Amino acid sequence: MRDGLDVPADCRAIFFNHTSSIDTAGISGLAIQSNKADLDQLAAKGWDVVPEFNGGRYDIAFVQVHRSKAWTKEMIAQACGAADLVVVDGQKTDGIESHLKAVRKITPVIGSVTKAHGRMFWFKSVDLNDWKSAAFSPVAGFVTCAGIFSAEKADEGSVALCQALPDKLGPAVVDLGAGWGFLSKDILQRGSVNHLDCVEVDYRAAQCCEKNLNDPRVNVHWADATHWKGQYDDVVMNPPFHSGRDVSTALGKSFIGAAQRCLKKNGRLWMVANRHLPYEADLKASFREVEELPGTKGFKVLRACFPR
Repeated sequence: MRDGLDVPADCRAIFFNHTSSIDTAGISGLAIQSNKADLDQLAAKGWDVVPEFNGGRYDIAFVQVHRSKAWTKEMIAQACGAADLVVVDGQKTDGIESHLKAVRKITPVIGSVTKAHGRMFWFKSVDLNDWKSAAFSPVAGFVTCAGIFSAEKADEGSVALCQALPDKLGPAVVDLGAGWGFLSKDILQRGSVNHLDCVEVDYRAAQCCEKNLNDPRVNVHWADATHWKGQYDDVVMNPPFHSGRDVSTALGKSFIGAAQRCLKKNGRLWMVANRHLPYEADLKASFREVEELPGTKGFKVLRACFPR
């Protein structure tokens, strides 16, 4: 019993956008998680987990809302096609109230409960195929998809980094956190590059990256960039700085550590960050030379050479 929601212990359940931090009250089933780091954590705890929904029927589907309204609607539509009963859960800051309002316009909501800053509601599945977005959407010569980082346009930080990159890079390059491939496309304009690894933690973004980079020099890897290993002449990256909705430098610091490990002894790191993020001390601890290059009002571009 979940505040009025009866869930039999033996029901077949599917969880969309599930993470190991979500309390399932003992309910288990198939988890859908496109973030490789989160997927690995779930797998380590014994979950049956895959990066995307590939069909099948279940008794109940749980949807954890995403910051992207379009992607949450897509998941709710998938959940309706997967189960007889759909449960949507999330924080008010992530737009749970707007999804409740949208569902109520289409079908009766059986139950709804609020706790702290969150809400959970459930309803009998209906046909919501018109909520599904196009699998891939065009953006200025690229394809992206709902819910991935900077899906509507190229991130301003990535644009600033492209403008600061030199005309010549080393033969072996890695783009840590490659997203849908905007930076990587620019890197490939340099004929000096013989091999480019694109490392991206989001499965759907990695799929877009593969579609956007039709080049035999490229390998796209669905992997956690903070644990990536290799030997490169140059590392290029625009690391994330959010943990949920909270600003955090922890991810950026992990990216710096990965870059330090991956670079050859004469290697170079090219990095962009919001101006208010204090990465300089970590860079100086990891590299012998650190220099700020011309950036923009909102973004600083940093070059670090000779990893310690």
